Order: sequence, then structure tokens, then C-alpha cells
Amino acid sequence: MVKQNENWQDRRYDKWQNEWVASANHMKLVFAALPENEGFARVAVAAFMTQLNPVLEEVDDVKTAVSEAVTNSIIHGYENQNNGRCEIELAAFLTEQCLHIKVQDTGVGIENIDKAMEPLFTTKPELERSGMGFAFMEAFMDELDVESVPGEGCTVYMSKQIGGQ
Repeated sequence: MVKQNENWQDRRYDKWQNEWVASANHMKLVFAALPENEGFARVAVAAFMTQLNPVLEEVDDVKTAVSEAVTNSIIHGYENQNNGRCEIELAAFLTEQCLHIKVQDTGVGIENIDKAMEPLFTTKPELERSGMGFAFMEAFMDELDVESVPGEGCTVYMSKQIGGQ
């Protein structure tokens, strides 16, 4: 499901926040929007999800999706300009055998989410971007929601059932 320019701080955020608070276990990290922190984000979520006893393929799927979301925030959200104040918030929580993840930035936002989610579409061809970030997130996760307001940032919500598939 994709939402754009709707009061994104209300609908999905409130539902996600309520579930996050009610969950038995959750985590939140805030880190500088630097390329070298993409690996940190991947490993943090992988470590957090181990309590669900995932198979290696599930861990790899989640790590790839987190990597794409964080990289999108760095490259597109903050346009690779970290002045020491650009941050990414990564949060996750568990319900039953499901991992829920949120990656949020306060960057430039996305003008047209539908267009941005088209495979091979990129706003940065000069950086040799493949335009497959959202396609990978969608392929590797069970649910993907993207909410954005131009000038205010972007939030990516993802979830994946772990085990029993």
C-alpha cells in the first residue's frame, strides 16, 4: 500500500506507534545519515530478529530491505548531504512471528511515490543508481507501505513473517 501527501503522521504512524508500544519487545535507533551506517542498520535489525529463530534466507531478505530503505534515505532523502544534522530513525518490533520495521528520514520527501516505486526509475542516474530499491523491498518483505510529504521526509514501513512458511 502506498500513501502520498495524506496526513501521514496520523494514520499509519499512529497504528504503528500503538503496536510498537504494546509489543513485548521493540527497538529504536537514530543514527547519522552516512553511507557507512547502512551496514550498522542491517546488522542491528538482523540481530534483533534472531529471537524469532529465522532461517538464513529470511535474515538476508530483511537485511537487503533495510539496506535499500536506509540507502534511499541517504541518497535521495538527504541527497548525500550530511551536515552532521541529517539523521535516520530505524525502529522495529515483534508480534508473534512477525518482524515490523520503520525507516524514517526528515529529508526532501518524495514528489510522486507511485513513480518512485516503478522498477528502474531513479532520480539520480548520474550516480548510476539502478532504481530497484523499492522493488527489492517489495520482493523481500511481506508488506511495504511508503508515506511521504515533499519537504518533510519519508517513512518506509515493512513487515515480514518469520518461520512457518
